[in-house]
Amino acid sequence: MSMSLRDQLLQAGLISKKQAEQAEKQPHHQRKDRAPKKPPTPAEIQRRNAQLAVQKAQAEKLAQDQARSRQQQEKADRKARHAQIKQLVEQNRLPKVDGDDFYNFLDGTKIRRIPVNPDSRVKLGNGQLRIVRCEGRYEVVPAAIAERIAEREERAVIPRVVAEETKPDENDPYKDYVVPDDLIW
Repeated sequence: MSMSLRDQLLQAGLISKKQAEQAEKQPHHQRKDRAPKKPPTPAEIQRRNAQLAVQKAQAEKLAQDQARSRQQQEKADRKARHAQIKQLVEQNRLPKVDGDDFYNFLDGTKIRRIPVNPDSRVKLGNGQLRIVRCEGRYEVVPAAIAERIAEREERAVIPRVVAEETKPDENDPYKDYVVPDDLIW
């Protein structure tokens, strides 16, 4: 009769008696693990569904909290930018001028005006000075400050309207007479 593989390995000295016994027990454990599982009871199914519902509710609450936090952060950022703009305008605005000389400008679709002196009128036309909107008022600030304000809030700076040079019509009888842009009546 032939010897089993276990006996042959023991006789050759490749394994010890203890290792052979462990090898015999191992397949038994594997067969036990492969046994089919019982179907879950209705109570277990209900418990799992409740756990899933709780996890889903926690995920939704977390998403809502994150959205609320993001909105609060954006609001705080807007408030900080507004405070920076207000500080820049207050520190760098030109003093108000009293007089009958006004500079007209376009804010959106409305024509607004601010009192100016002749020097500031020229600088506004050249782009050295700019008009900014702060808390419902219009202030005149240097162009460098207006650029810093525009970095924080583009809408706070009133855009300059630059007149385009148009070619006079050939049939225009007044083409030789140039009308100045800064004509004051």
